Amino acid sequence: MKLSPQTIWPFAVIPLVVLFDQVTKWMILAEPRLNGLICLHDKTLCGKIVVPGPVDLSMVWNRGMSFGLFQSEGIMRWVMAGLMAAIAIGFFFWLLRAEGRWLKASLALVVGGAIGNLIDRVRFGAVVDFVDVNELTLGYFPWVFNVADAAITIGAILLFVDQFLLSRPKQANSLKQG
Repeated sequence: MKLSPQTIWPFAVIPLVVLFDQVTKWMILAEPRLNGLICLHDKTLCGKIVVPGPVDLSMVWNRGMSFGLFQSEGIMRWVMAGLMAAIAIGFFFWLLRAEGRWLKASLALVVGGAIGNLIDRVRFGAVVDFVDVNELTLGYFPWVFNVADAAITIGAILLFVDQFLLSRPKQANSLKQG
């Protein structure tokens, strides 16, 4: 791979996502009204700050994957961490060979988000979630999430768009020419 701004930028996105994710989580854990470290072993809401606007801050320890799916503790916590690490490594190697800016952006966001959540899972055994979309914004939205989850979700949407919507015209043209 030839090094140029076009090839390097996705690899700058990864640490930026991780940094933004970890700094926001550190700020949440440092906020005494949210009781983050005090309630590490609780399975309920640790604390909530109502903020004017579309989101509130709600400190929750997520022992599952994105949006609280597949909650796990004990040995399964490490299985989940290993699975997340393997997926992140796979996406990173895909990124090394990726062509096209949408594909590169999507993979960089997913890898950065996965690393951000993996850091939490190894450090605490759970992931810090705090973004709570209030009911006035989207109606009923029961999930609390974080910057890493948002990066993974946006990356997955971009990946879908790239693979199934943007790639179709290219494939159709190559079939016509072939």
